[in-house]
Amino acid sequence: MGPKRCLACADIFQPSPRVPAQNYCSRPECQRERRKLWQQEKRRADPDYRENQLQCQRRWREGHPEYWQHYRADHPDYVERNRDLQRARNATQRVSQVAKMGAIPASSALPSGTYSLRAIGPTGVAKMDVWVVKIVVLTST
Repeated sequence: MGPKRCLACADIFQPSPRVPAQNYCSRPECQRERRKLWQQEKRRADPDYRENQLQCQRRWREGHPEYWQHYRADHPDYVERNRDLQRARNATQRVSQVAKMGAIPASSALPSGTYSLRAIGPTGVAKMDVWVVKIVVLTST
C-alpha cells in the first residue's frame, strides 16, 4: 500500500499495514479531528448514542451544579469576552428590543388565548423566565 494524504492536515503519510482504510496520519491533532468527526456523525445518525450522550452530560451537570459559577469566577477574560460577544449580537439584532420567537407586531389585533410571557430586562434582552397567561379580549379597538 502506497502513501496517502491525511484528510486533516493534508500531509503525506504511510498508512499502517494493519489499517488499510486509514485516512488520517498519527499526529495527535489529526486523530482528534478524526474522532471529532466520527462523534458528530454518530450523534447525527444514531438516536441512542445521542440520548446516551445527553444523559451523561445531564448527570455530570447534576453532580457539578456550581461548575460554571466557579469557572466564570476563575476566568474573568472568558466572562468579558462573552459579554462583548452578546453586546455585539444584541446590537445587530436589535430593532428596538430583543424578543424571541412569536413576537406580535403592534399593528395586529391581539386575539384571546393562552400566551407565554417573558420579561425583558433593562438591556432589552428577553430572559428565559416564562409565565403562561390567559388573555381574554373584552373589546377590540
